[in-house]
Amino acid sequence: MCGLMSRFYSFKRTNTILQHLRLSSHMDAAEVLLERKGCAGVITLNRPKVLNALSFDMIRRIYLQLKKWEQDPETLLIIIKGAGEKAFCAGGDIKALLEALKTDQNAVRDFFREEYILNNAIDSCRKPYVALIHGITMGGGVGVSVYGQFRVATEKSVLAMPETAIGLVPDVGGGYFLPRLQGKLGYFLGLTGFRLKGRDVYTAGIATHFVDSEKLVMLEEDLLALKSPSKENIADVLESYHTKSRIDQDKSYILEHMDKINRCFSADTVEQIIEYLQQDGSPFALEQLKVINKMSPTSLKITLRQLMEGSSKTLQEVLLMEYRLVQACLVNHDFPEGIRARK
Repeated sequence: MCGLMSRFYSFKRTNTILQHLRLSSHMDAAEVLLERKGCAGVITLNRPKVLNALSFDMIRRIYLQLKKWEQDPETLLIIIKGAGEKAFCAGGDIKALLEALKTDQNAVRDFFREEYILNNAIDSCRKPYVALIHGITMGGGVGVSVYGQFRVATEKSVLAMPETAIGLVPDVGGGYFLPRLQGKLGYFLGLTGFRLKGRDVYTAGIATHFVDSEKLVMLEEDLLALKSPSKENIADVLESYHTKSRIDQDKSYILEHMDKINRCFSADTVEQIIEYLQQDGSPFALEQLKVINKMSPTSLKITLRQLMEGSSKTLQEVLLMEYRLVQACLVNHDFPEGIRARK
């Protein structure tokens, strides 16, 4: 982590970042709640009106508190969740980033740098980390959950890495975790931004457990009631809820189309993937072809190379690679145009 920290981490620009990301008027702990409950540290992303999108201040607060809890012998478990019923976290605050990009690109660079430092800190955290990924979970929301030891999905989970639609790449370590999913599933998700729904978040291997949404509050209460939570008894509690869930148990869009995904997304070039989809000609393939044709061509090519390269790199190496890639994307016309097109 030292190499990553030395290259990335700096406190000098904090005031500038806050100003240009228009966060100075929102320096309010209410954006993220950081609470000790029994033996657990509980992180609640608390911006439900904007689907709990991550601001710079939230990222900084979570990182600092995570490090404190990691060193605290009385904190034995960390839980992260989103406020409201709609989202866990829809990603970074893209609108604020776009505004900042107009006046100070360095501020935006610093946002991504600190976000990736947080991603790495979660991955290396020595305390059990449970992410309750209920509702919309995209981009940066995946980054603050996927590296935890335990990730709990519900039938209302909607998970995606949609960056190629806005001229970016699936970052926050997407180049690390996506190519490690079964077959070519990660390449499919990264290139098309496909939305995994419900149990498919578990089937894909992103969630470690699946729980009925109506049981989520009870699950959290049972986790908080553990007197001396260990990785083993946390897993036991999660497994007890997981095994009782019957929702969509025999339903999987991913498994239904896995052969086509493996066949069509096994190519080494975007052009070849498009050709495979055309040759397949099935409704599934034609739908993906339609989606890909709407994406940023530059982002598609960079993303494919990113995933291929990331398949053999460590998470820290991937985060460093993605930091450089994102900086290049930010000065490309596709990023601001992609944001404007989706307003």
